[in-house]
Amino acid sequence: MTKKVRRKEDGSAGLLDQLDLFVTLPGDIPTHDEQEMMERPFFSLSKQRRSEPIDYSVQNGTTTVTVNVTAPAEIGIATIWDCDILIWAVSQLRAAKAQGQPTTPHFHVPLYELLRGIDRPTGGDEYRRIVEALERLSATLIRTNIRQGKKKRPEGFHWIERYAAPTDDLGRSTGVEFTISDWLYEGVLTDRLVLGIDRAYFKLTGGIERWLYRVVRKHGGHQAGGWAFTMKQLHHKSGSTQRVADFAKELRVAVERQRLPGYWLELVRNDEGEEVLNFTERCQLSTNHPGFQFKRLPRPPMGFPAD
Repeated sequence: MTKKVRRKEDGSAGLLDQLDLFVTLPGDIPTHDEQEMMERPFFSLSKQRRSEPIDYSVQNGTTTVTVNVTAPAEIGIATIWDCDILIWAVSQLRAAKAQGQPTTPHFHVPLYELLRGIDRPTGGDEYRRIVEALERLSATLIRTNIRQGKKKRPEGFHWIERYAAPTDDLGRSTGVEFTISDWLYEGVLTDRLVLGIDRAYFKLTGGIERWLYRVVRKHGGHQAGGWAFTMKQLHHKSGSTQRVADFAKELRVAVERQRLPGYWLELVRNDEGEEVLNFTERCQLSTNHPGFQFKRLPRPPMGFPAD
């Protein structure tokens, strides 16, 4: 179902006036992420303002995949915590599509429902933090050739094209409105580009830890043998501004904690002496392995296919 935004009492048009707005689905829905957004370094991994661009390229067969991310220095690049808003939107769109409901890239959601959907507290300074996140998502410019195919045309977009966070006369939020980019919206509508993630992801507090889970979930999947990357590969994929040595130190801490939901991490050395991270779905481990866990089966709502 879609609806029109009502005009203000003075007759002026609101920010998303006359746009069909997505009506959010009630209750708990499965959490989904967009696979290309998970795999490439689109976000800052630090809560400190990052003004240095992310400039990434990697050879993928005969194609060189490129990602360039910039933002005004006074605002900074969108962070991996800001991405929670996009994950919420992806989850809503995926659920609506699975249930045969119409979709749109234009959202209006009560602040309480958005915070609840991304497992955030619903009081204190959360309104301010959401507004700041929307500002960074709106200000961050992404240039990439992902999904260009043979067109070879320059393509740039912002994660959020427009947003509003109005309040009433008492300063209370009356909801959050935003429009996600066509690039992200089109990716969600293509089933193969959406992947279910564990809701416990929102509990991860470290930027590298959050980034690592998304990479592991994207590549590790449900393979019995797991997957592996060298430390240098992971550092390159992250877009981190840290030295490789400092990045490796934080990643080793993440391995020691073993907090990534559903996956077991292990650091080894390959034949060339390089440090390698192996990751395996916990349910694929031997039952006597200390990291073994039975697979948690999701309970999707009626009409929603399980991953």
